[in-house]
Amino acid sequence: MTHLDLTVQSVVAGGDALGRDDQGRIVFVTGALPGERVRVEVTEERRDFSRALAVEIVDPSPDRVSPPCAALAAGCGGCTWQHVAREAQGRLKAAIVSDALRRIAGVEEPPPIVSVPLDGPPLRTTARLGITTGGRAGHRSRRGATASAAAGTTPAVVETGACGAAHPLLEELITEGRYPGAEEVLLRVGVASGERLVRVAGGVRQVQVPAGVVVVAKRDRRPAFVHEEVAGRAFRISAGSFFQSGPVVAEALTRAVSKAAGELLGPGDHLVDLYAGVGLFASVLGAQRGARVTAVERPGPAVSDARVNLSDLDAAVVVSEVGRWHPGPEMASPAVVVADPARSGLGRPGVGAVRRIGPQRVVLVSCDPASLARDVALLRQVGYHLSGIHLVDAFADTFHVETVAWFGR
Repeated sequence: MTHLDLTVQSVVAGGDALGRDDQGRIVFVTGALPGERVRVEVTEERRDFSRALAVEIVDPSPDRVSPPCAALAAGCGGCTWQHVAREAQGRLKAAIVSDALRRIAGVEEPPPIVSVPLDGPPLRTTARLGITTGGRAGHRSRRGATASAAAGTTPAVVETGACGAAHPLLEELITEGRYPGAEEVLLRVGVASGERLVRVAGGVRQVQVPAGVVVVAKRDRRPAFVHEEVAGRAFRISAGSFFQSGPVVAEALTRAVSKAAGELLGPGDHLVDLYAGVGLFASVLGAQRGARVTAVERPGPAVSDARVNLSDLDAAVVVSEVGRWHPGPEMASPAVVVADPARSGLGRPGVGAVRRIGPQRVVLVSCDPASLARDVALLRQVGYHLSGIHLVDAFADTFHVETVAWFGR
């Protein structure tokens, strides 16, 4: 193994720190923080860069703390920024977003990135987990995890006796549930309703969970869902539907989206919600602003959820891939388009849909700084300029970050 001593300068999208070796070649270092002098073990070498794992912190950053979770030391890939002080995490995430905008989108002076306060800890209410050989649910091992002295190898799935990132209703399913014969489980809870469900890939007969928990097979077509409340609105969320990591984060994101929409959206104005999912933003903004809503989502359980969640509003649910949707001539350009695409971003298909719709303002919810930067560049090509960015620190102790960016013409 090749070992290097180097000083890292910054963090980049993906959570690694960036340093340079003696020849000036870029080294992406897992486990290091800006300003630290570290000894690293090179794990991958490419023509233009290397990847490495910090094995010794020679000169630690003041932002470094001791990780509190024993599962991390065992190789858990869930909360891999536990070595970063909480008060520093938001600052570093904002730096990652600004770096991506400069480096990928070519934005010389990104707008100030404003953090949105949360109304409580961002505890997660959904988890998609692997299964150990003993039938326990756990996160998959993180990249670069070292073997434990006892076992000699790092397990593919790391079980835990406690999970501080999960809501207690979810944590019990992780730590106490038994899922022998399963390949993977999706665990979902509703904080407002107290409902809990388990969707199992594999056999369900031997699953052991507390009374009242609904257990379904992944291939089962019977409806299975929980109910949640966000911003005073009730939501049905099926096992197969996407939803934000928890109600605290969902509430913060709806506030950020509402602020980004500004004064353009009022009673009778038209809001188009692309990649609408279960209708979170369409529901909250439609109700709060008295707006007319069109929600666009591809076929799947989220469409059924959206129809339920928007049933009391002046709303239409369009079943279509966003990139293939062509609004009819009767649809005038809406005041605002909200888009919450998958991690890969809008891409050319989504930006093409925005161009066809022609809104005055675009509000883009993104969970990846690199795809956000790519979308900024694509939107600029069709006449939209970046006006502002809000940051929601939805995933504490990880490098993941949610942003709400808005664009005008």
